[in-house]
Amino acid sequence: MMTLTGPLADRDSWEATDCSIAKAIDIVGTRSAMLILREAFYGATRFDQFARRVGITDAVASTRLRELTEAGIFEKVPYREPGQRARNEYLLTQMGRDLLPVVLGLLQWGNQYLQPQGAPLRLTDSESGEPVIVDVRTRSGGEVDADHIDVGLVRRRR
Repeated sequence: MMTLTGPLADRDSWEATDCSIAKAIDIVGTRSAMLILREAFYGATRFDQFARRVGITDAVASTRLRELTEAGIFEKVPYREPGQRARNEYLLTQMGRDLLPVVLGLLQWGNQYLQPQGAPLRLTDSESGEPVIVDVRTRSGGEVDADHIDVGLVRRRR
């Protein structure tokens, strides 16, 4: 497992306040939010696509899309079909697109541990045809195992 360093090494002397994981889960930690993100990465942009494909009520879809938009994960962009009233599409922002490794990591984990008959979907790079995987790497590209990750405090200037 990861190694807590510095003041974090004594786990009983601190609490995980201001935790980035907790803050992220507050935004995307519901089943419907994650499945809406899945559908957005699959190309859905319209309210009815999200509600139907995720299998949620219009009320739940409306709530989740509003929350995800307010959090900055989606932006609403108006569109109008001929002869129809104006509506909004929901497009991923950069903040939303940056969740791709999270969504693909869950897909990869589910494929490996929850699909006894094998993965139902295959992810490949459209240019090389190589399988797409999610892993943990250093900034320079080296693979990192959890046993080689040190967790330390960032000193913030006030």
